[in-house]
Amino acid sequence: MAARTTSKTSESSDKVGVICRALRRAIIEQALEPGAKLPEDALGERFGVSRTIARHALGQLAAEGLVELRRNRIAVVATPSWQEARDAFDIRIQLEGLVVRQLAGKLSKSQIAELNAHVDAEDRARGGTDAVSIRLATEFHILLAHMTNSPILVRYVSEVAYRCCLTLSLYSRPHSTECAINEHRAIIASLAKGDEAKVMELMHHHLDSVANRALVAPTPQRGRDLLDILAPYADEVTSDRVVKLPKVARRG
Repeated sequence: MAARTTSKTSESSDKVGVICRALRRAIIEQALEPGAKLPEDALGERFGVSRTIARHALGQLAAEGLVELRRNRIAVVATPSWQEARDAFDIRIQLEGLVVRQLAGKLSKSQIAELNAHVDAEDRARGGTDAVSIRLATEFHILLAHMTNSPILVRYVSEVAYRCCLTLSLYSRPHSTECAINEHRAIIASLAKGDEAKVMELMHHHLDSVANRALVAPTPQRGRDLLDILAPYADEVTSDRVVKLPKVARRG
């Protein structure tokens, strides 16, 4: 009985994860607009799950700051203000300083290769939409957090990074992604050398520069059907093109 319950819980958790990944990408890549409603029944229909599972997924995205839960269980895509975004970036700079301080000189060759492979993916995405580049850049930072094997750092870096990512997708001015890619490569190089002071300085400068690219200039809303918007994200969320982040190792 216990094994059956555990299996059912794991299955539900997997379904919640699938919905979260699809919605997260759709929100960050601006397919879903700020203020767009996310009905539990429509999500359940699209992903073939119960309203309860859809509700759990929306709750997780609300914790990340990507969704707002309003009265009567109405969920909508969040619309962060500039001040909220600035505060989030200030917190993020401090959190990610802790991440690189922990990782400096401690990454394995396979981890360094994984980071370089991710940045290569960012490079290949150049010339595409800014929203996709922003998502990939954010996932680089979350990947770093996972490499600390610290559940607390993974949780808080992920939540704050996704909040910042939404802000950049909505408000950032056009810019060359080459600068961010080069900065990521410099961070990897300093981590590999074990230069703690240098990598903390690089990360601070990098995130501060990213924050300063954000401008309060919302894009006009387009008005499309939720199920049509989510179709490509639901189909692609488990594809090989999605960078898969490692699970956090539990400490004994």
